[in-house]
Amino acid sequence: MPKSQFMESVRAALRTRQYSIRTEKCYLYWVRQFIRFNAMLHPENMNNEHVERFLTDLAVAKKVSPSTQNLALCAIVFMYRYVIGRELEGLNYGYTRTPKNLPAVLSPSEVKTIMEQLHGRAKLITALLYGSGLRIHEALRLRVKDINFYDRSVFVFRGKGRKDRYTLLPSGLVQGLMQQMEKVRESHNADLAEGFGATSVPASLKRKYQSALNDYAWQYLFPSDVRCQHPVDGYICRHHWHTSSYRRQLRAAVVKSNLPKRVTAHTFRHSFATRLLEQGTDIRTVQELLGHTDLKTTEIYTHVLGSRRAGVLSPVDGIINTKQQNS
Repeated sequence: MPKSQFMESVRAALRTRQYSIRTEKCYLYWVRQFIRFNAMLHPENMNNEHVERFLTDLAVAKKVSPSTQNLALCAIVFMYRYVIGRELEGLNYGYTRTPKNLPAVLSPSEVKTIMEQLHGRAKLITALLYGSGLRIHEALRLRVKDINFYDRSVFVFRGKGRKDRYTLLPSGLVQGLMQQMEKVRESHNADLAEGFGATSVPASLKRKYQSALNDYAWQYLFPSDVRCQHPVDGYICRHHWHTSSYRRQLRAAVVKSNLPKRVTAHTFRHSFATRLLEQGTDIRTVQELLGHTDLKTTEIYTHVLGSRRAGVLSPVDGIINTKQQNS
């Protein structure tokens, strides 16, 4: 669908409320899909039935996941609430309940096996995911100034839920991070020599930090290999390394490792939390390091540890042990 005044009004509503670029792209995508599904009818002329048919088609015909259904519904609700100016009352379709799955975790030896297949910044990023409990987007958005070698801490600016926090900086990563920072400095100096050197910042912060955009301290710790145009403000800048580039290298490393597990970037964060609890770290401390608002979110890792089943003997163990003793 070409650009239209309506879609631009949706974009403006998202930016006014300071939604992230990722959320903006996602919401715009689902609004477009909703309009296309309903034969390009304007949303003002649609009713609950149109919304319900679209969501049903996603679930039945396209067989999307519950989380994708919920995302599409969130985008449509946002559009009607803030652009059309009316609530979707009486909608015969609620948010789909997503299954509560226990997270997959890796043992230290499994993490080591995967990391041995990685090199360069991909290996350093993986070490930060596992050693600091970062989400992949948090790791890629780190700037030079966010690394504090003095007190061994990493500052996470506006993590999930737009919350700032500090987490651990592993001592074993100090040398690698210093080498990475030197690479960033060399790249930044080259950009400055060519008349560039600006880093990308959220649109809402550009005016506030205008004078700092060309500072070395504000450069991304894992910058992109190429400069680009800022998607909102239009200036030429250097963004951070893209998540898809990291995920491709991680996937290749997992395949080479021959581990019979599904491993994603988030698996290392799960493994970080589980390992800390195994070592006896207080759960409140783990909650703060992970940036969880609700302690219940952190408590899921106690289920992974099997703390509630500690000491319980399976009935079959007694039978097998008895047979072994008699044989």
